[in-house]
Amino acid sequence: MKTFLSFVFTSAATVALPQILQAQRTSTDYTIASDSIDSGGGLQASTDYSQAAAAGGIVGISENPSTGLLAKHGYIGQLYEVLGFGLLASDYYPPELGTTQLIPVRSAGDGTYIPVPPLDVSWSILEGPVSEISLEGLASTSAVYQSTVAIVRGELGAESADLTLYVQDVLPDNFGAYAGDGINDSWQFEFFGPENPLAAPLLDPDGDGQSNRFEFVAGLIPTDPLSRFQLRIAPVPGFPDQKDLIFSPRFEDRIYVVKSNPLLSGPWSPLVDSETGDSGDQRTVTDKQATGPGKFYHVEITKP
Repeated sequence: MKTFLSFVFTSAATVALPQILQAQRTSTDYTIASDSIDSGGGLQASTDYSQAAAAGGIVGISENPSTGLLAKHGYIGQLYEVLGFGLLASDYYPPELGTTQLIPVRSAGDGTYIPVPPLDVSWSILEGPVSEISLEGLASTSAVYQSTVAIVRGELGAESADLTLYVQDVLPDNFGAYAGDGINDSWQFEFFGPENPLAAPLLDPDGDGQSNRFEFVAGLIPTDPLSRFQLRIAPVPGFPDQKDLIFSPRFEDRIYVVKSNPLLSGPWSPLVDSETGDSGDQRTVTDKQATGPGKFYHVEITKP
């Protein structure tokens, strides 16, 4: 590994301070001020003060122990060791279709970073959902179907550095051919892969009579005909005016509302008098007013 020694020069390196007087020279006829602690050069000392390497108020530290006065001057240069070239970012977890500022730096041996102008760096995308990097180092992210790693590279002369970003999936239904169809892109990729026409919402590729959109909402496997939402009606022993509505599978992250209607057409209404019990992935809802010549039921499922 190559190491380098560099000097950093700063403007306004000298802090202007008023002269600090230390004592008085007196006689019967006159009084004159003594030396200030921030002028001259080398080491000066007396009972009242000491002065170390103050050259015309430019550098060094001067102090007066008896009064607690201290004069500290800035330095015209700083010696440090350059350890290497690297990249930082304003946001390591940028959202999809967003931006993050790449920050090229040199690391110093004192634990600090020395900024490098982004225009001095050649930028490239190694992998992942970064669509472009401007000359100023602003990286733009692409749409993703799930949170995805991206790797970018900066080159400064013969040196290069890679940086890993984690592009976040914040818009679940915006990717490619699967965008805007009411189904999360990650679910379609999981079961159908990319750009598969069989993933369309209204299709039923496993032939179980339930569409992809319904199976997504219900938490089912759209490529398995045995993975189906099932509802059955059972009598309640000893209670002829009641019915048990038993359905599965149920999941904690879904909302289930059982509704009824005396006809197959017309508005459906939630049960007004019922009890609910769960056993594993099965739920039983007891309709305590299962009366009349006929009654139809259905279950509305919501995936928050």
